[in-house]
Amino acid sequence: MSAALGALMARGTALLGSEVAIICGAMSWVSERNLVSAVSNAGGFGLIACGAMTPELLDKEIAATKALTSKPFGVNLITMHPQLMDLIAVCAKHGVTHIVLAGGLPPKGSIEAIKASGAKVICFAPALSLAKKLVRSGVDALIIEGMEAGGHIGPVATSVLAQEILPELASEVPIFVAGGIGRGEVIASYLKMGAAGVQLGTRFVCATESIAHPDFKKAFIRANARDAIASVQIDPRLPVIPVRALKNVGTEAFTAKQREVAQMLDEGKVDMMAAQLEIEHYWAGALRRAVIDGDVENGSLMAGQSVGMVSREEPVAAILAELVAQAETALEAS
Repeated sequence: MSAALGALMARGTALLGSEVAIICGAMSWVSERNLVSAVSNAGGFGLIACGAMTPELLDKEIAATKALTSKPFGVNLITMHPQLMDLIAVCAKHGVTHIVLAGGLPPKGSIEAIKASGAKVICFAPALSLAKKLVRSGVDALIIEGMEAGGHIGPVATSVLAQEILPELASEVPIFVAGGIGRGEVIASYLKMGAAGVQLGTRFVCATESIAHPDFKKAFIRANARDAIASVQIDPRLPVIPVRALKNVGTEAFTAKQREVAQMLDEGKVDMMAAQLEIEHYWAGALRRAVIDGDVENGSLMAGQSVGMVSREEPVAAILAELVAQAETALEAS
């Protein structure tokens, strides 16, 4: 890595303990032991996607990842998981060095529990006000993710979030920019704005080391940016976070699922928390059908708008090397 790029990434690499400040975003069913260890071994920073895993499953996944890499990696936990504190305890048992909290404000005591284990806490901040609040809560770093990302998304574009949050808070904590990043030139531009590093997900789905089904990978390679669309919210009472995925039959099925859950709410069969978990479990199942079983028609093809820049299957090391080379070239030209 060039001295110029190394200097711009210094805060990110110091926080992560990796060679380059590029995080592979946590993608349920995709970000498991094989991809996570490959990313960390290649000099990036891998993240296990805990998603809806039980503490027992997470325990096995962390142990299996540690068997494949001696480099640092982290675990991404969903804040609404009913066993969040148990999952934090599992991470502590294994000496996990970094925990990313995603999907909402961290519940009371969760940040403290993570810090007590000696791990670094990284949180998602979809707005400046929330970013400031999280910094006051003692988080070690932030990820700001724009609506171009795959999976669960916020309402604001990456470039706008970066302009709002980086000038205000980049001097206080390391900030990683995510959402729609597919090339090194844009990584260089965010680093120059004050980011400590970046997070990418979609680019890594078609890595050789990714266990995603060959048909899932083919769908990514065929797709362009406009194929990755955000889900529509049917009922304003349902706190459904939009999800960006490639349009297919499964997109329509989610609309029907929302109607079904809304009716359960009407009939008093579930409360709001249970309704939201019902939706989360739906996504976990739909994603598994696509990623693992290769049902690309009815499953969920979660993908960011950078999917158009995924043109072939290649090793993680080649993806990282290309991103770094592009970033270096952009910095030399500026």
